[in-house]
Amino acid sequence: MNKQGLIKRVLLNDTTVTIRPIRADDSGMEQEFIRHLSKESRYFRFMASLRELSPKKLKFFTEIDYNRHMAFVATIMREDKELEIGVARYVNTENHGSCEFGITVDDAWQGSGVAGVLMISLEDTAREHGFKIMEGIVLPGNDKMLKFAQKRGFKIHSISGEDDTVHIELQL
Repeated sequence: MNKQGLIKRVLLNDTTVTIRPIRADDSGMEQEFIRHLSKESRYFRFMASLRELSPKKLKFFTEIDYNRHMAFVATIMREDKELEIGVARYVNTENHGSCEFGITVDDAWQGSGVAGVLMISLEDTAREHGFKIMEGIVLPGNDKMLKFAQKRGFKIHSISGEDDTVHIELQL
């Protein structure tokens, strides 16, 4: 990572992508990214039907403290404009040493390696900030996410009485 926090990575399709921390001035780009996702992708990420983020949620997603709440965006340049194609974040939980993560990749970029490069940055940063466990909640029908998590070494288990979600956990 250079001093601006930028990392350049080459994806499986030979596209060069920039991975960088999200900034408050990315709110317009983040909102457009969410609007561009398919209904299914938005539902799997937010576990609710929504078209865009509320102003309060958008502020939360883009105004982070870079320690207890960290987020990285994956961007490419299109027509001299930065375009977000993925985002990954963690937020500390009430359990000491644990953070909850979320990751979303634009439908057109799923399977390109974006999720993997985002998760490497997220996991490394979480470790650097003292987190020992990264966890997430996934809908049981989100097969792509469950397969991705398993591939990354997450342990997958159901929680008794919570048949509508699956818990995933990675020892950092």
